[in-house]
This record gives sequence, C-alpha cells and structure tokens, in this order.
Amino acid sequence: MASFKEKIGYALGDAAAGGITWKVMSIAFPFFFTNIYGLTLADTAALMLLARMFDVVTDPLMGSLADRTQSRWGTYRPWLIFGAIPLGLIFALLLYTPDLGPTGKRIWAYGFYLLMMVVYTAVNVPYGSLLGVMTDDDNEKNEFSSYRMVGAYAMGFVTLLSFPYLQKFIGGSDAHQYAVIGASLGTLAAVMTMACGFLTKERLKPVRAEKFSLKPFGDLFKNKPWIYLTLVGICTNFFNGFRYAAAAYMFSYCLGGDVTVPGLIINYTVFMTFGEVVCMVAGGLSPKFTQWAGSKKKAFIYSGIICLVTSVLFFFIPMDPAYIWVMIAFVVITSIGIGIYSPLLWSMYADVADYATEKNGTSSTGLIFSSGTMSQKFGSAISGALITLFLGWAGLHTPEGASEPIIATGCEESVRTMVWALFSIIPAAIAVIMLFLVYKYPIKK
Repeated sequence: MASFKEKIGYALGDAAAGGITWKVMSIAFPFFFTNIYGLTLADTAALMLLARMFDVVTDPLMGSLADRTQSRWGTYRPWLIFGAIPLGLIFALLLYTPDLGPTGKRIWAYGFYLLMMVVYTAVNVPYGSLLGVMTDDDNEKNEFSSYRMVGAYAMGFVTLLSFPYLQKFIGGSDAHQYAVIGASLGTLAAVMTMACGFLTKERLKPVRAEKFSLKPFGDLFKNKPWIYLTLVGICTNFFNGFRYAAAAYMFSYCLGGDVTVPGLIINYTVFMTFGEVVCMVAGGLSPKFTQWAGSKKKAFIYSGIICLVTSVLFFFIPMDPAYIWVMIAFVVITSIGIGIYSPLLWSMYADVADYATEKNGTSSTGLIFSSGTMSQKFGSAISGALITLFLGWAGLHTPEGASEPIIATGCEESVRTMVWALFSIIPAAIAVIMLFLVYKYPIKK
C-alpha cells in the first residue's frame, strides 16, 4: 500500500505541470503574446495551431518510447528526474521578451513554444503513465488521481492569486514583470518535478512488447473506450481552455481592467483563483462523490451537468464590475463540477490502459496516457488560438507597428459580447458534447 509521502510526491508532479506551467500557459499566454510580447492576433493563433499539429506526432511517440524505457530508476520516473530542469528553463525563456525586431521575436516565440511542448510531453506523459504502475488497486488509483488534482489546483491557486501581487512587488514594465515571474515559477516547477520522480515508486512491471511495432498505434483505434475517453478529454480541456484564455480579455474589454474591492485586487488570475480553491476541495472529495454516484461514469455526468447549467447562466450576468461577486459565485459553482470530473478522467485512463493490456496482451500504458496529455495540450492551445481568431472576427485587430490590439471603430459591443460568450455560451456548448460522449463511454466502473 502506498504511503502518504508517496501520494504527496505524486501530487507534486501535477502541482508543477498543471498548477504552474500549464496554468500560466492556459490563462496568460494568449494575452501575454498579443498584449505584452507584441505578436499579432494572427501570429498568436498560428503559433498555437502549429504547436498542436506538432503534438499529434510527438505525444504518441513519447508514450511508446516511455513504455520501452528501462533504467535503474524504472520505466517512467527517469523522464521526470532528468526532464525537470529543461522544463523550468524553457518555461522561463518563454515569458522573457527579447530585445529583437518583429521577425526575431516571432522566431523566439515559435522556437521556444515548440520546445516547451516537446519537454512538457517528455515529462508529463511519463508522469501520467506512472499511475498505471504504482498500484493495481482501483480505489488506490482513484486516491492517487485525487491527490494529483488537489496538488494541481492547490498550486494553481497559489500561482494565480500571487500573480498581481508579484507584478506589483517586482515593478517595472509588464515585460520585465512577466520575465521575473517566469524565472521564479520555472525554478519552482523544476524542483517539484524532480521531487516527484524521486518520491514515487514503480511497483508493477509493464508487459513489454518484444520489439518496437506500429501495432499498438493501430490497436488504439480499435479500442472503443480509448476513442470515447480521448474525445471527452479534448472536450474537458476545450471547456477549461476557453474560460481560462478568455478571462484576461474579459477584464480588459468588458470590466474596464482590474476590479478593486476592500483588501483585494481582482484581476483575471485572481478571478480564476476562486475556482482553483473549489476545484482543490472538490477534487479531494471526488472519490467519495464517485462512491455515492455508484460509478465513475455517473459521477462524471452529474459534474458535467453542473458545468453546463452554470456556464449558460453566466452569460446573462451584466458586464459590470458591480456584479463581480455574482460572477465569482458562478465560477465557484462551475468549479465544483470541474473539480469532481478532473481526477476521474485520469483514473478512467488507467481503466482504459488495463482494458488494452487484457485485450492485446502487452502494455501500452504510456501510449494511452499520452493521449490524455495530447488532449490537454490540444484543447487548451486550440481554444487559445480560436479565441484570438473569434476576437479578430468581432473587431479586435493589431495595426502594423502597434504593441497591442485595438477595437475597430463601431465594434466595441461586438467584441464585448464575443468575449463574454467565449467565457460562457461556447464552453456550455462544449459541455453538451462532453456529456454525450461520457454517456456513450462503454466502461462502467
């Protein structure tokens, strides 16, 4: 039976990846690239779309490579131990704005963004796959998944809440603030990732294929549970991705900037922090909720309905800072649903990996978990790219030589409505698709 120390160690892995690097990439990168770094909306959209096409190849290859790794540290842990420093370093360089011309800055952004996707894959795919070899007990898998989500959301809470205060403490230009924050958070992410690699244990040996073959890739598309769960994973990350990426634009264009209330500066990161706290608590209660619901599938459906209803209702809140606490209340309720289904998704991937091993005779745990990481990156980055495209259609554009976008004359209301919909109605539509896919998912554990 796994110790409390090991569960904390496993949680540190997603505290680094989900709570620091991916949280900042999801919520801050689209706004950072367009309004601070100086890329156009079109360049930002193209960057994120290109990275996603790249991930379609790298993620499954990484999963297959991880499955065949043999070392003194195990199969999956060495990727965390030796990938930790590159992860933190490249993350820091991505939030640095170099003193280069437009072409040089574009090359810098594209090059380091693609490198970040590679190193994130090299760390996070093996990290997810660890769940399949640390225990064969289904309840313990749920516990590990729950610790993972609590770690991610707890660190996400710290990251997002501290962001405006760190900016104020650092001072200087916005670009300088982001660079210092990137270096600090990158160092912390590297330490946490390495600690995860050293504190966890691999108790089960993967049933390896004798030699490399393309057969496991073909088997995936014959694996009905994997197909449905991968599509569900893409939907959950589309749902989160639209909301996180739209939050910064919502404060900038709908609420007139940061909202100051007694004792608190509420900017877009703090706004989403309220949800992080609730996700952390709900993630910890997810195993109990699943037992009450009777199955992972039913628990997922109930939590998805919460997300659907609250997202629709959010659209009808007035775009006025006076309603900030009403907005936060809806973020909190939506986050109950997100917090419940997030650990379930990774536990269900472990079920799919067990199903594949039983059906095919060899383990493809890393390959199957790589689809979870790929759906995470696909959903978050594609949603970020689509947001910039939708805002461009609504009337937001970057004139040549300008450092940030402006709203075309007469398009103010169009842009405001689009931003509001990107945070509410569009995620609600995605929740409908997600619920249908979960209903069709065939494993009934």
